[in-house]
Amino acid sequence: MGGGGQQTDRIASTNGRFGTYTWEEVQKHTKSGDQWIVVERKVYNVSQWVKRHPGGLRIIGHYAGEDATDAFNAFHPNLQLVRKYMKLLLIGELEASEPSQDRQKNGALVEDFRALRECLEAEGCFKTQPLFFILHLGHILLLEAIALMMLCYFGTGWINTAIVAVILATAQSQAGWLQHDFGHLSVFKNSRWDHLLHKFVIGHLKGASAGWWNHRHFQHHAKPNIFKKDPDVNMLNAFVVGKVQPVEYGIKKIKNLPYNHQHKYFFFIGPPLLIPVYFQFQIIQNMIVHGLWVDLVWCISYYVRYFLCYTQFYGVLWAVLLFNIVRVMESHWFVWVTQMSHIPMDIDYEKHQDWLSMQLDATCNIEQSFFNDWFSGHLNFQIEHHLFPTMPRHNYWRAAPRVRALCDKYGVKYQEKSLYEAFADIVRSLENSGELWLDAYLNK
Repeated sequence: MGGGGQQTDRIASTNGRFGTYTWEEVQKHTKSGDQWIVVERKVYNVSQWVKRHPGGLRIIGHYAGEDATDAFNAFHPNLQLVRKYMKLLLIGELEASEPSQDRQKNGALVEDFRALRECLEAEGCFKTQPLFFILHLGHILLLEAIALMMLCYFGTGWINTAIVAVILATAQSQAGWLQHDFGHLSVFKNSRWDHLLHKFVIGHLKGASAGWWNHRHFQHHAKPNIFKKDPDVNMLNAFVVGKVQPVEYGIKKIKNLPYNHQHKYFFFIGPPLLIPVYFQFQIIQNMIVHGLWVDLVWCISYYVRYFLCYTQFYGVLWAVLLFNIVRVMESHWFVWVTQMSHIPMDIDYEKHQDWLSMQLDATCNIEQSFFNDWFSGHLNFQIEHHLFPTMPRHNYWRAAPRVRALCDKYGVKYQEKSLYEAFADIVRSLENSGELWLDAYLNK
């Protein structure tokens, strides 16, 4: 008990005060250097902690002045451990007269969603089947071995090289889904093993950075399809998306590209270039600028392995060419799968919605089949993945009917499409956004 008193003194000296607060006061602390969040009615001053947060400083900042309870539960598989660290940030709690939810959120919906999560945990939906991930990693390594064996036995002719490129692109895409599992800490009970395997898969098998992925992807999950908070809707002025941004750009007469034709040039600068050009440059820059030297070593190990394996068959120049062909093919796979559940959905500025409504506005599902599950890395269950990012993906199908029932109860739209319809909706949504831009550009 004496230790607790010392801790309270330390909190008071660090954060200035300890007491009860209204939502109005909490919502004043949203700017960099002065950020408060609320978790389970407790108020935390995270102004300095954001710089040391393992998930990156921006993800906490996106919830400054808000109730972050559901986001906190979604991202941390070991809540007891995290709460120990959070004690030093505690400055008080909400006044008894204040509701648990901020900004007129539906309290009944929020409580029912939290009850659903508890039920799914009790039913074992957050428990991993190790064999699933062992087999998944095994089939990736097998694909890479088959590619080398084909070169050994059949040589470097055009047809064989084309087949090898397809096999390698498949291995890279499947490794992308596997690193996604480890990155979300959804495989092991001990997150240290998840972190280690994440670095191995994304670094040694793919030549990318775990730190870069964490910083970018967790923001996407925290605030999906929200401008200035989700980096995935930062289109670098190459595209306008949703219904709000096109009109804004049109009114301001912004015309970096002919956006009314973006559904056409998307095929040339979107899927082919995202990974081999934009991501490739961003990953290297991020590792150097932020000093992610461990990630850099893992990344270098991938390139050493690749060129040791393939220069003996093709020489340096043709090995580089094969590498880029594989990257372009993988990029197509990645873009179509990841964007089919997001670009056609609502894209807007911050609305301060509850966790369930926010995720359902920004995501949709694709019909389940063995092929769709494998092809998308179970991201055809994008809704369940966004609601429960630490849930092992082989259990999404178990959670889906319960989530749909909860959405029906509160009138939250739960969308599910065919794979073809989802792909077509990407192009249709870009065309619609382009038309909104053109109308605003010419007439407003």
